[in-house]
Amino acid sequence: MISTVVLALGSLLIAWLSRRSLLHPASHGFSRFFAFQAILALVVLNAPSWFVQPFATRQLVSWLLLVVSAVLVVWAVALLRRLGKPRPTAAGDPCFEWENTARVVTSGVYGYIRHPMYASLLFLAWGVLLKSVSTTTLALAVVATVALAATAKVEERENLARFGQEYRDYMKRTRRFVPFVV
Repeated sequence: MISTVVLALGSLLIAWLSRRSLLHPASHGFSRFFAFQAILALVVLNAPSWFVQPFATRQLVSWLLLVVSAVLVVWAVALLRRLGKPRPTAAGDPCFEWENTARVVTSGVYGYIRHPMYASLLFLAWGVLLKSVSTTTLALAVVATVALAATAKVEERENLARFGQEYRDYMKRTRRFVPFVV
C-alpha cells in the first residue's frame, strides 16, 4: 500500500515538474520524464532490498554506483550554476532556468563527459537495480537507459543549435556518459 502511494505521489510530482516538457515532445525533457518515471519505479520496487545482505558483492557494487551518482550530480549542478551563466527561460519554454545556460561548461567533470547529470541518473538506475534484480527491475533499468540516451541525443541537437561550432568541438573532446568509454 505504501509503495503504491509513494509511486503515485512521485509520479504526480515528476509529471508536474515535467509539464512544460510534456507539451513539447521534441524537447530533451520529454524523454527525460520517462527516465525519471522508470527510476522512481525501480526505487519503489527495490526499497525493501536496500539493506539486505549489506556486504554481498552485488550490494557493494550497488552502493559504489549510488555514491558515484550522488557525487556526479552535485559536482555537475554546481559547475553548471557557477560557470554556465543560467538565463531566465521564456514562458512555456520546456527548459528549467538552471539548464538554460549562456555558455558551454567544459571544465571539471564536463571536461570528461558531456552529460554528467544523465550519467548520474544512469548510475542511480543501475545501482538501484543491483539492490534486487528481477525481470521487472531489469526492464525498468533498460527503459531508463534508453530514455536517458534519447534525452542526451536530443539535448546535443539543442546545444548544437544554440552554441554551434563550440559545442561541436566540445563533442569531439568528450564522451557522452562515461569518461574514455561512451
